[in-house]
Amino acid sequence: MWIASCSKIQPGLRSWTRLQPGLRSEICRGLSGSRPGTLNVFDRMMKKRQKNWAASLPDSQQYDYLRDEVGSRVADRVYDVARTFRLALDVGSGKSHIVEYLQKDVVECLFLTDISEKSLRRRQRGDVPTQLILADEEFLPFKENTFDLVVSSLSLHWINDLPGTLKQIHQVLKPDGVFIGAMVGGDTLYELRCSLQLAEMEREGGFSPHVSPFTAVTDVGNLLGQASFNLLTVDVEDIQVRYPGILEVMTDLQGMGESNCAWNRRALLHRDAILAAAAIYKEMYGNEDGSFPATFQILYMIGWKPHESQAKPARRGSATVSFGDLSTLTQPPV
Repeated sequence: MWIASCSKIQPGLRSWTRLQPGLRSEICRGLSGSRPGTLNVFDRMMKKRQKNWAASLPDSQQYDYLRDEVGSRVADRVYDVARTFRLALDVGSGKSHIVEYLQKDVVECLFLTDISEKSLRRRQRGDVPTQLILADEEFLPFKENTFDLVVSSLSLHWINDLPGTLKQIHQVLKPDGVFIGAMVGGDTLYELRCSLQLAEMEREGGFSPHVSPFTAVTDVGNLLGQASFNLLTVDVEDIQVRYPGILEVMTDLQGMGESNCAWNRRALLHRDAILAAAAIYKEMYGNEDGSFPATFQILYMIGWKPHESQAKPARRGSATVSFGDLSTLTQPPV
């Protein structure tokens, strides 16, 4: 997703830091209202090959730290819903970084779907029984009103037709079913993006796209609403990982299967541009201990399929008290 491929080196030590989200410049994904007008941004076959390659690494588990962290936070949101889900679906699951945090008394059966067969074969063993389905997230092979719960963690940013996929998720949910998802947002890896752009402008007189388009947080609620979800919740968290250097950042992204697969990607990064980017990265964003911070902005979303039992807003004009009269109201007796 984020960068062009680079030569593999040993990853270094990392540490976690929580940040408050801020306003920064974004590269935003163009929204498509329907399938005929969908923007073909990503090479889905390339992404499949990248994920298969990453899953076949002998040390692939050491690149799971970000997905495991976000998967645990998605599972926490599942536990916030006080019910048992008989049948659930994990869209773009890979080996599923959510299932290991779930218990059978919350989810009785979980279907895992992914475009990468090798990723599915690495599935996590947990308390919840799982079924593996090799399928593209853009074309879910399930009947309407099938699942009580649909989850997705860090896969929707690779979808060309995100509005269409959300509509399919809405269709496969039963009435009063819930979708809980997480995806990366527009501020993700802003340190790496800015460093590469400045380095290429200095060394080559211009820069090429090394970052895939992101969905802005302001668009997530609109997308869920367009897909007919209601009772929407959207929140943002920034996760910061510290790396020994810029090459470790790029190597770990490659090991996660998150290399750039946009059609307009540039295949190579010149050595002198990487060295210049490393110097810029350290100067602009480096920590006092010499580490290189990399920020991942995570967008969490919750949406419900409508049902008559759900709470509904009061009819417009039905209020009996004006806001202008609030100051005149007496306090109720204690």
